[in-house]
Amino acid sequence: MFSRNESSVTDFTLSGLSNSYELQIIFFVLFLVLYVMTLSGNLLIITAVHIDQRLRSPMYFFLSNLSFLDICYSTVTIPKMLTNVLSVKKTISFNQCISQLFFLHLFGGTECFLLTVMAYDRYVAICNPLRYHIVMNHKFCYQLVVSTWLAGFAHSFTQAFLTYQLPFCGPNKINHFFCDVHPLAVLACSDTFFIDIFIIANSGMISLTCFVVLLLSYVGTITAILKIHSSEGRHKAFSTCASHLLVVTFFFGPCVFIYVRPPVNYPADKLVSVLYTVLTPLLNPIIYTLRNQEVKNAIRKLSYK
Repeated sequence: MFSRNESSVTDFTLSGLSNSYELQIIFFVLFLVLYVMTLSGNLLIITAVHIDQRLRSPMYFFLSNLSFLDICYSTVTIPKMLTNVLSVKKTISFNQCISQLFFLHLFGGTECFLLTVMAYDRYVAICNPLRYHIVMNHKFCYQLVVSTWLAGFAHSFTQAFLTYQLPFCGPNKINHFFCDVHPLAVLACSDTFFIDIFIIANSGMISLTCFVVLLLSYVGTITAILKIHSSEGRHKAFSTCASHLLVVTFFFGPCVFIYVRPPVNYPADKLVSVLYTVLTPLLNPIIYTLRNQEVKNAIRKLSYK
């Protein structure tokens, strides 16, 4: 797919989360349980949204797409990490490494844009409720979701292409539990200054664009909520927005820390990466379910079938 300069490195070794065998076993059991819970929780939301007729609004359409992205996002990193714990040689080929990086940024970038779209959806619902279903019609919602995937693809293609061009002459040990831009860039055996600038600019542009849209949406939404006379109406509106704001914070916070900075490995990087690759996909269905009575009722209805 890409062409690049020849490199003496054909595969990499992933260091994982710890060198201790006992800790690796603990991590294996812990992350296996978390991964199963992530799959179960997100699949439950997708099933509930598609079966229950009461969950056919744009908000739940976007929520089911978010759950699908969370399944894909966690699947990119966790199974390989679990496999490496049980393997003597914790290696990954160069092409597999670039593929993992590509899909990580495809699903992650798409989720960034989707969370921004969901904030806009709440803005329209609260600030312009009478025209909500006219503005957020089925065609427009599908167009928004397709646009998030196209934007995510453009982002991930750029990141993967730039990383693919780097020459690797050794060492080949990646100080991480998955392949990503910064851990790979520090292993390159040539000056990566300009590529680093492009990578940071790409991530920074996405973060800035999404942040500005999110900020404007929430300013407008909170202003509209404060004008609601009914305390019950204000509570319901704040509850919906609070759920989304929690998800945005858990996802964007770690991502900004990791990607909008020069490619230097910090000791906290692995822990921060666990937050957005493992915990956030798990917490999303929990946050939306616990704070949303309609979703809880739909899940109860499924359990009785």
